Amino acid sequence: PTALPMAHEPMLLLAVTEFVANSAAFAYFTAGALHRNISSNMLPRRFPLQLRTKSMGVFSPQLQERYPDQPMELHLSARQQPMLSCHPDALHGTLFGSAQAFVVLPNATRVPAFLLNIDANVTGKPTITGNRLGGTVSLTGLRGLPVLQVKRLETMLKFGLWLFGVPWANSECCPHPVP
Repeated sequence: PTALPMAHEPMLLLAVTEFVANSAAFAYFTAGALHRNISSNMLPRRFPLQLRTKSMGVFSPQLQERYPDQPMELHLSARQQPMLSCHPDALHGTLFGSAQAFVVLPNATRVPAFLLNIDANVTGKPTITGNRLGGTVSLTGLRGLPVLQVKRLETMLKFGLWLFGVPWANSECCPHPVP
């Protein structure tokens, strides 16, 4: 049990326990809601890694040779329920995900390109600025990708969270501005 601070002035106090966080993670995972399909047209043109075989040739030259400059899709999903722990200054989580990439052929057929299983430890520190929910996320550990540099993947994960996670949190958790 944690003692809540005494309020000396009007304030909003939000307390989340690990039970609540893990129950929500269980419910979302069980309902199949922890997946996202990302297509090449969803990423900004300035994003450093486009979902095209030409860009992915950095990781797999054979992909570019076999399917020259074709669009791709990335299917992200949880392999098992995320595990969350709450601390006074942050929310820590272990995510068990998979990323399956597909080449999209001109006839709209999807050809499997590769599958990555990624286990990641992340720390999130939520913030409220004005009437918007925000935060910072850092990757504290990664298993399953010995060939990729963690810093590059961390940058991509942060951008993905900024592009998809924070807007989703703002629309789902805070659909109306905080008065």
